[in-house]
Amino acid sequence: MDLALYHPDLGYYARAVQRSGRAGDFFTSVDVGPLFGELLAVQIAEMAALLGGSEFHLAEAGAGNGRLAADILGAIKRDRPALYQATRLHLIEASAAARNAQRDTLGPLAERLAAASAALPASFEGVIVANELLDAMPVHQVVMREPGLQEIYVDEVNGQLALIEGPLSTPRLSAYFDDLGIELEPGWTAEVALSAVDWVRDALSRMTRGFAVFIDYGHEARELYSVTHSAGTLTSYSRHRSTGPESAAAPDWLREPGDQDLTAHVDFTSAQRAAGAAGATTLGFLDQMYFLMALGTERFATLDLKGRLALKTLLMPGGLGTTMKVLIFGKGVGTPALTGCSGHVRVT
Repeated sequence: MDLALYHPDLGYYARAVQRSGRAGDFFTSVDVGPLFGELLAVQIAEMAALLGGSEFHLAEAGAGNGRLAADILGAIKRDRPALYQATRLHLIEASAAARNAQRDTLGPLAERLAAASAALPASFEGVIVANELLDAMPVHQVVMREPGLQEIYVDEVNGQLALIEGPLSTPRLSAYFDDLGIELEPGWTAEVALSAVDWVRDALSRMTRGFAVFIDYGHEARELYSVTHSAGTLTSYSRHRSTGPESAAAPDWLREPGDQDLTAHVDFTSAQRAAGAAGATTLGFLDQMYFLMALGTERFATLDLKGRLALKTLLMPGGLGTTMKVLIFGKGVGTPALTGCSGHVRVT
């Protein structure tokens, strides 16, 4: 999965400036239009006010070509010019091709760009935003057998890529479930995103003070590792079609490596534990629908027809509104009552 997505020459994300949208393979909240970024800007501005100071550092991890950052900055410039002048933007993106396109995407807003790199700063105070990043981090896939937990590997069989089972590559995999108090039943398949857990812990460790807003799809551990998802969640997206989890020796998501997206649902319980280990506190965990509704009370009244259609897409139950979850952390800021968490807080 790491090679298929992030190989510097052949990886799915490394080879293209943008993968989402109508012409891409999947659809995100950013593709709906600038409204998503405008609403996020409301929450980010409140966080900036809580932090205070003469400079405000905003980092987007998994920034792609900078479309979401442009929507956020555009709204801040329009509605909060003083905050715009104080903002220092950091765009974190693994793909060199996407990084090279960021200044063009930002246009005049590029004047606020402080850095564009593949990694977060070593030390950071401000706000980190990551939209649909954790689900694209490489996972270990495991299966429970009668003798115990086995890992699923990719190998070559008769000249073709295929899946084989073998001993665990790291004891962290069995410890992962032990720490969660979860027992997989024989035959159940599951994904463990150690890379996502490590990334969250590292990101929040680098943050000396501030907030982090992660928006992604997934579940708390007790649901993710249950009979409901006992076939696993690893899947591929190509031309807006998902293969879904499969148990075949050579599933569709194994084909055409580097030419389709690979993704697995996020374990939000482990993400919260990782952030806690880095000294952060969970301030909110809720459906995107409730988060955006709490932020947009004033903005909704001014929307034209196109804007109302975009809002409907962002809030749609069963779609982006409830599939996407918002997880907010604070570090060194106490436990403020954030506007985005002021409404009906619920995770479906």
